[in-house]
Amino acid sequence: MTSSDFALAQQRLAVRRQAREQEAQARIAAQQDASRAAEQLRRLPYPLSRIGQAGITTWDSIRGREGTRPAFRVGQVDAELLDEELLELLKGQVGEALKYFGSHLQDDWSAEIMLALRAVLFKLTIWDHDATYGAALQNLKFTDARNKGPVLVSPSRWQKGLYGLFTVGGKYAWTRWENWLVDNDNGYDELSPTLRKLSRLSDIGSSLHSTAAFASFLVFLVNGRYRTLLDRLLRLRLAPPTSQVSREVSFEYLNRQLVWHAFTEFLLFVLPLVGISRWRRWLARAWRKTKSVMRNSGEEELDLKSGEFAFLPERTCAICYQDQNSTTASEAEIVAASGASGVIGSAQTDITNPYETIPCGCIYCFVCLASRLEAEEGEGWTCLRCGEEVKECKPWSGDVIEEVSKPATTSKTVGFLDEPSEMAELEPRPEEGDDSDGERSAKDEDSGSDVSQLGETEAYDEEEEGILEEDDD
Repeated sequence: MTSSDFALAQQRLAVRRQAREQEAQARIAAQQDASRAAEQLRRLPYPLSRIGQAGITTWDSIRGREGTRPAFRVGQVDAELLDEELLELLKGQVGEALKYFGSHLQDDWSAEIMLALRAVLFKLTIWDHDATYGAALQNLKFTDARNKGPVLVSPSRWQKGLYGLFTVGGKYAWTRWENWLVDNDNGYDELSPTLRKLSRLSDIGSSLHSTAAFASFLVFLVNGRYRTLLDRLLRLRLAPPTSQVSREVSFEYLNRQLVWHAFTEFLLFVLPLVGISRWRRWLARAWRKTKSVMRNSGEEELDLKSGEFAFLPERTCAICYQDQNSTTASEAEIVAASGASGVIGSAQTDITNPYETIPCGCIYCFVCLASRLEAEEGEGWTCLRCGEEVKECKPWSGDVIEEVSKPATTSKTVGFLDEPSEMAELEPRPEEGDDSDGERSAKDEDSGSDVSQLGETEAYDEEEEGILEEDDD
């Protein structure tokens, strides 16, 4: 060590010695002031002197930290949060298990489920090991704060029993009490005076408890002794079991969360620009082609192309069949599975509103085919029946009957009579009462006209026969 370093070390030691002397003088002055204040309080009358001494003692205990050895406040609060998270996790698991016996069980017996879970956790943690699950993770355990010695003492049985009575039975009783008040207050009928008083007392008690718990928590933030109001009443403190264990705070999970959060945000920003759907289609198309080549490598090449579902009947939509069945099954497995009935597909896979592809002409449902073509964004879709690349579609023309025009073999002539036809005279419309007479007269006229026509025809035939006989002569 050089002379300059030795001189600097001596200066540092002198500064520390001076600081310690100043702290000692300040402590002595504070003790003298406290003694003077205590003497002045003793001169007061009996009730005021006791109240003053109690106030000074309370203030010193709140302000002072010497001899209290407070554990880290963050660790104590985190222990309580971990206990609540564990309870909620167990409640969710129990709800998942009970949903098979009825969805109403979890709602109807929610208070009893929480009572059982809290009782089990209390027995396995505080009663057996003097520490809750969260406190054990934070390297803390409950101790008896009534002991002022340097050695930590475990809480007595009556302290742990009262703690379990309030945390397990007290919370259950308060929950059932609030549920009873809610059930009796239906919102339509006026409350009875007794029920109104009970409801008011319940609200007052809840407000007082919240205020006291808030004040106790503020005191806990100052001196770090009692985490909750119940711990303060029962003189239970959370303290590390050994003083040799150092506090280890790991931010690894936080760093990992930040990295993954930044990475996911980057992907959400980049993927729309890259067009991941297009790359996915290219990879899927390349995989299908590779699989078909590997499948047909050991077989003889055929002139006709065949798709993945070429074996399906014409009435079955290959896209619907692909969506409803696993793509891992081979053609032989599908045919073997349907061999019992001899039918491949079902009514749900039949084609509705048929459309045919261009240029192969395979038939699919319009919705299925249009959705596949739209998803490909004009790059072409591989037909499932023939393997052709399809980019367009049109309505199926198989159910349209087209009339074929035939050339005329005979000619038709139309002639007109020389004599103009006379206009038929119409009779006036008969009245309602004369309907039957009109019908009879119409029938008679029709029969007469038929007879007259027959007579004229017979006369015409007789004239023709006479003319033919004269020609023969």
